[in-house]
Amino acid sequence: MRPTDRKSNNNRRKGGFTGIREQTQCRFCRGTIEYIDYKDIETLRKLLTHRGKIYSRKRSGNCAGCQRKVKRAIKRARYIGLLPYSV
Repeated sequence: MRPTDRKSNNNRRKGGFTGIREQTQCRFCRGTIEYIDYKDIETLRKLLTHRGKIYSRKRSGNCAGCQRKVKRAIKRARYIGLLPYSV
């Protein structure tokens, strides 16, 4: 490979990502759910690992606002005893 070829390749991004991401809505925004109920254990269990940890936003697909609501609901359910803190 010639040195001139190397210079031209450095200016291009690798992977083909252009920086524009398709906007997708999270499961709560799609369903227009305003309040995430801490008593809805079946929904909250889908957002926990088998060890009892909360899935990240990237893994669960939630937006930032809904992830904060989910976190608050899970912590309330744990405090009351509906969900375990750990396995």
